[in-house]
Amino acid sequence: MSTTTQIPTRTTPSAPTPAPERQPVWKHGVASALVASVATTVLAAIASAAGVSFADSTGASIPIAGFAQLTLVFSLVGVGIAAVMARKARRPRATFVRTAGALTALSFVPDLTFGFDAGSAATLITLHTVAAAIVVPTLARRLSRAR
Repeated sequence: MSTTTQIPTRTTPSAPTPAPERQPVWKHGVASALVASVATTVLAAIASAAGVSFADSTGASIPIAGFAQLTLVFSLVGVGIAAVMARKARRPRATFVRTAGALTALSFVPDLTFGFDAGSAATLITLHTVAAAIVVPTLARRLSRAR
């Protein structure tokens, strides 16, 4: 008769994998604001080189550096709004996304009313959309669905 002995295996409990440390909304927001500023500035420079004037009805033109500055400032305003909603809103993510969508749509108003030609207005609206497409999802991912 053959006997088989099994060697007891010892299972070692694996140490719990630490969850990646989540950074606050503002850190991701500042980074995305910088990325959006660079992206809109590069795209504005390309559009300008392609013949888009960015001149309004008075002939005043938006300088290329203005794209970086305004994108950064208004993106940081969005970061502030997200940070407040993270603390105050009952549903921070949904509230922020709706608010950001409405503010992005409102940002089109000057492009359509300040007397820009069609190419400039379309390009400006596209640049606003590009900035929002970079910043809003980044911030929304950092916000909880409900508090």
